[in-house]
Amino acid sequence: MRVVDRLPEIVAPQELEGKTADKVVLTWEQRRWTRGRLLTAGGREIALALQTGSLLEPGRLLCVESDWFATVEAAQEKILAISPPNPETAIRVAFEVGNRHFPLAIDGDQLLVPDDSAMVQLLERLGVPWERRMAVFKSIGIGHGHDH
Repeated sequence: MRVVDRLPEIVAPQELEGKTADKVVLTWEQRRWTRGRLLTAGGREIALALQTGSLLEPGRLLCVESDWFATVEAAQEKILAISPPNPETAIRVAFEVGNRHFPLAIDGDQLLVPDDSAMVQLLERLGVPWERRMAVFKSIGIGHGHDH
């Protein structure tokens, strides 16, 4: 098992030539992990032992070995796409989501939150149009996540 305790600095493309490309596909929450075990798409095991506060951004090089390298890919995940009818409602929704310590993303004129029963209840109570979908979720803030 490969232990990753530091992310590679800038690596020139020619340094990766001839090496097998691999990836880890991670949800938004997993991309915030600094400790844990991951399995690459190619079946390689990687243990994370990163510095607190490290973020695994999509496209980021995770590790470089003698004959392979791995990058981070964002997973499609269940989200709620909210369509506020006006800016005031969008601000109210964003406030209520943040007040519950949930992450929030923006996609054009829609707000995105993880698919969670607490969020469904909130949106129903506010009477704001929403729909379920699969998408890459990238929060606009780092914040602290909660398991619901």
